[in-house]
Formats: sequence, structure tokens, C-alpha cells
Amino acid sequence: MIKTAITVSLVEEARGGPFVLWDGVEQGCKTAAELGYDAIELFAPSHEVVPVDALKKLLTDHGIGLAAVGTGAGMVVRKLNLTDPDEDVRNRAQGFIKNMILYGAQFGVPAIIGSMQGRWGGDVSRDQAFDWLRTALNDLGGFAESQKVPLIYEPLNRYETNLCNTMAEGIQLCDSLDTGNIKLLADVFHMGIEEANPAEAMISGKAYIGHVHFVDSNRMAAGMGHLDLSGIAKALKEIGYDGFVSAECFPKPDALTAAKQTIAAYRKFFKNSRTLFVCD
Repeated sequence: MIKTAITVSLVEEARGGPFVLWDGVEQGCKTAAELGYDAIELFAPSHEVVPVDALKKLLTDHGIGLAAVGTGAGMVVRKLNLTDPDEDVRNRAQGFIKNMILYGAQFGVPAIIGSMQGRWGGDVSRDQAFDWLRTALNDLGGFAESQKVPLIYEPLNRYETNLCNTMAEGIQLCDSLDTGNIKLLADVFHMGIEEANPAEAMISGKAYIGHVHFVDSNRMAAGMGHLDLSGIAKALKEIGYDGFVSAECFPKPDALTAAKQTIAAYRKFFKNSRTLFVCD
């Protein structure tokens, strides 16, 4: 069964960005559970901000799970990425990601590499950037495998990176790696910009997709834009995807409305079985 998740951000420097819940992890767990989500997807400034035991207790108390942990704070807060021309920056980027892998592994969930992939340009050629990226992903993918979790890599739209923008490019990158432990994040917002047909791209990624961000064309909650979400949902079911669909969208017009809109869309497209028991 496809499972539902909603993003909870603790990264103040990213406030206003495309994460739904912003009022702390305890309130995030409470809201997610009350609305009927299966899990939260956590974006934290570091692996030390929320102690593992404390988060496990919150998840248990609210009867929900953890879907994944993001690494974007490594870029937003610390300005680290895997293709920086400075070797020390690249090494610290890998160290930050390894700590997040270790954190997520204690819940049996993957870390996500999105913005921390960086980009090429200036003194860094395309070939050099991809060489550094492959070296890092081989190392990090192997490390994640040693922790018994996959590592998720996210193709982003052209305005956020010039490395991998499409599912096909993500697949090509995965096939060029020595590790087989890298899965792709299919983000419907990015796909709406870069793919001629997002549903067909989902089908092409059948063997590679490990996580999905299910939002709309304007990065608003599902159903508040113009993407053919029904066709995309049908494609996910066709390929037998049984992971998480997660809301990484703007908290507009406000966080609670976006969260309610999203869970309603999930029930429409995926018929999730959890019961909505919060009152309007």
C-alpha cells in the first residue's frame, strides 16, 4: 500500500520554503496524526537537534512513523554541497550527510540528497562535477547500505541544479554508479517543469523510484495547481510503488489548510485507509 507523509521543517533559515509544518516536531507529529497521515518527513538543521529517543517516543505516542530525513540544511545553513570546488567543503558535505544517514537508519528510513548535490559552473566543469558527485554517491550509498537503508537522490528542476533534472538523467546517473543502493526521489513539482509527460516518466523509473513528493505544479498542495495528478497516481499504482507519497509543498494559504488539502487529495488518489478524526 502507498503510504502518506507530510514534511516537518525545523530549519528556520528555510522558513517560507516548501515544507508544510513549521511549529516544532512535537506539534508536527500531533497534527500529522490527527489528520490521518502515516508518517512525517523530517528536515532538521542537524542530526543532533532532535534526540533519537525523543523522536521515537513522539512517533510512538502519536501512532505514526518517520518516512525519511532531509539533508537540505547542509546547503541552506552550512553552505555545503558535494560538487563544491573546495575539497574541504565536499568532505564536510559528505560528513554531514553520513550523520543524517546514521540518524535515519535508527528508524530504518533513508536520507534524501537534493540541494546538497550542488551544480557545475565557473571553475568546475560538468565532467568534474559529475565525477565528484559519482564518487560521493558511491561512498555514501555504500555507507547507507552498511546501515541497512537506501540513500535517496533527487533530480531537481533546472533552476535549482544543472546536474540531473529528469528521471532519465537520474536513471543514467544511477546506472553509472558502482553502488546499487541509490534510489531516486520522484518529485512531481520538478517533474512538472522538466518532463514532457510526468506519468510516463514515473513508469520509466519503476525500478529506481524510492520516494515520491506528491504536490502540484505551483508547489502548492496537491489539487491546487494544474498537474494531471490522477494520471501520475495511476502510474505509481501501475508500477507497484509501495513507498511514501510525501507533501513537500508551500504552507499556503496556511499550514493546516495545505495539510488538510493534501490528505484529502491522497485519499482521493490513493484511497489511504487511515481515518480523519480532526474537526474543522
